[in-house]
Amino acid sequence: MRWSLIKRIEAKNSYLEHLKYQKNYSDYTIDNYSRDIEELFEFLDSECINYLDVTYDEIRVYLMYLKNKNDKNISIDRKLSALRGFYKFLANENYIKSNPFSLVSGPKKDQKLPRYFEYNELQELFEVPDLATPIGKRDRLLLEILYATGIRVGELVNIKAKDIDLSNRNILILGKGNKERIVAYGDYCADALRDYLNNAYEILNIKKSEYLFLNNQGGVLTERGVRYILDKIIKHTSIHKNISPHMIRHSFATHLLNEGCDLLTVQKLLGHESIKATQIYTHVTTDRLREVYYQSFPRAKIDKKR
Repeated sequence: MRWSLIKRIEAKNSYLEHLKYQKNYSDYTIDNYSRDIEELFEFLDSECINYLDVTYDEIRVYLMYLKNKNDKNISIDRKLSALRGFYKFLANENYIKSNPFSLVSGPKKDQKLPRYFEYNELQELFEVPDLATPIGKRDRLLLEILYATGIRVGELVNIKAKDIDLSNRNILILGKGNKERIVAYGDYCADALRDYLNNAYEILNIKKSEYLFLNNQGGVLTERGVRYILDKIIKHTSIHKNISPHMIRHSFATHLLNEGCDLLTVQKLLGHESIKATQIYTHVTTDRLREVYYQSFPRAKIDKKR
């Protein structure tokens, strides 16, 4: 029993290393996948099932278990994705003959429209950082780059100083699957970047790091650190919304489409592999167009004064 447990831990750790070094997954995603795998292991142990012998029918029972403990469909689907990848890895490494999760489809996803900030709300966020301090200059740049480029938080924390082309105002981004793309930025972001590099970066960079965003100890800023900074910033505003780096990414895409940018361009800017991932924003902009129509068009609704 102890030997099989050690082998199971080794298999899981090998998979997580594969995600980190071969797939370039973020630490945040890897932590979630690790928890998803451990949750399956706990269920299998309770049912006295060896993880290498799990069958399709037993997986269906596991999905019912997740449903009965009120996991949301989107959560179950993510867990299935993690486990499907794990068992595919086990099959490729000859731990098992075939992937039992390959035949399992997840529950129907709940259709949730992306949440985003209105432009005036973003303006309020931008005014919070104290530009008299190096940390404030960093926080201002963090907000400006997230909104100006729509990049993911994992892409943000991996930006190195050498990735920035100041003269052409663009940044080399390393995205999912180690795919590179170039993103542009405008005047506001350029001002924040110049201020940070000239008046804050060297002060924070006591460890001579090559990365752009640093914490107050001179270490590389983490994804969790970015979320903590955003949580602190929004508490100093009148905005009653939760905040996340992805919500700023949603705002970037939504505002572009509202201003007439075409969907294919937004897809490229976001670094989406498929146009399907970008199409969800069309629902948001359609709602916005409908709102503008009813507010602006003279004959959209009956004039009750007549």
